[in-house]
Amino acid sequence: MSSCPGRVALLRRAGTPKTTMGPGSAAHRFALRSVRGTKEESSKMNFDDTPQEAAFRETARKWVDANAPKELHAELSKSSLGRIRLAKHDIVDVGKAWQKKKFEGNWACLHWPKQYGGRDATPIEKVIWQQEEGVYGKLTQPFQIGEGMCGPTVMAFGSEDAKRRHLPKLASGEEIWCQLFSEPSAGSDVAGLRTRAEKKGDNWVVNGQKIWTSGAHYSDFGLLIARTDPNVPKHKGLTMFFLDMKSPGVEVRPIKQANGMQEFNEVYFTDVVISDSQRLGAVGEGWSVSLTTLMNERMSIGSRLATGVPEMFEFCSNLMLEDGLAIDDPAVRSKLASWAVKSSGLKYTSYRAISALSKGDRPGPENSIGKLVSGMMLQDIATYAMDLQGAAGVLTGADEETVQGQFQQMLLSSPSMRIAGGTDEILRNIIAERVLGLPGDIRVDKDVPYNKIPTKGR
Repeated sequence: MSSCPGRVALLRRAGTPKTTMGPGSAAHRFALRSVRGTKEESSKMNFDDTPQEAAFRETARKWVDANAPKELHAELSKSSLGRIRLAKHDIVDVGKAWQKKKFEGNWACLHWPKQYGGRDATPIEKVIWQQEEGVYGKLTQPFQIGEGMCGPTVMAFGSEDAKRRHLPKLASGEEIWCQLFSEPSAGSDVAGLRTRAEKKGDNWVVNGQKIWTSGAHYSDFGLLIARTDPNVPKHKGLTMFFLDMKSPGVEVRPIKQANGMQEFNEVYFTDVVISDSQRLGAVGEGWSVSLTTLMNERMSIGSRLATGVPEMFEFCSNLMLEDGLAIDDPAVRSKLASWAVKSSGLKYTSYRAISALSKGDRPGPENSIGKLVSGMMLQDIATYAMDLQGAAGVLTGADEETVQGQFQQMLLSSPSMRIAGGTDEILRNIIAERVLGLPGDIRVDKDVPYNKIPTKGR
């Protein structure tokens, strides 16, 4: 029943058995060891689950086996490239049902505190759960932003009333959240945003526009960062709020993407009233609050993004080139080996981040590494697959052309993954300056009041 995320097809010749990284394997035990952060103390090392971890794994496995919607297993197993396709179901409806069932079984947001709908689980228990949940974890896609980004921000900066009111509903699937950060004039420069929030009595009145908001068309609530003081430098005049997406004056316009999907949206605010009780953090401290959201976002994207590595191995094991199977070509094997190494590095980098969180540390800038590498891999693998297919790469379909259609969707989706959560350039700057300690970029507007920065259309 278990479907471990690390269970990838290794480089092999067609017809030979797949090598897995399931529970109990040496690679799996090494993964668990890396999360625990234990140190080598002797030449004899035991990487097995502890008795408590083994019991937790068995409990999780039995629960998934008894409750998972097995009728969706085949479709979910084929949906790791690009969008999740369900022929007869809506992913939001199915996702809500699965999230509710997990919540009732005490398996939703299990690393959250119990009073907010979680289980107080340890980081290693979270990893074990994700391994045992397997492909059914894809059903939680509508909740990834809420669970991975919005929830932790509300938990860190919201009032106790807000936390008890919203977090359990987020964990149970009753509420879906989105993140209202990016703007047309600012791009990845979040601090350059123009959306204004003006204080009027006990409320704030918001006017402006956001763009590229994932899931806004089906979200109930959203995190909103707005400019509350244009007379100070751009990073110092921001404030964070959360709001009901059904509030008067909120308009959501889906964006039609190149791959035919509509995952992103434009969101317009016209005299939207937000109570001051929905403010997160102090007035003018929105940038500091946003760092919690952004770092969680990059960790979430980097750890969850399907890079297509297992599918690429499978594809090359069956693709016939002019001189034989693609998997037998030295150049192809070299590419696959490189991606396999990067995929492994992404996984263990994610585990190290989880280990840091278990110590109470805030997600750090090193999480930008995972997001940067996974985004580039996604595009590189799709491009190479299309090159190997040649003219067949233009085909799409539901039968024998499924693979071609999957990689085509992956290629069309990949540019957005290199923008979401910060562009490659932004992430490289963060890694260079905050991880490697290199000199910072020259920023001529760093100490200039926002309303004094030259710009068009303000």
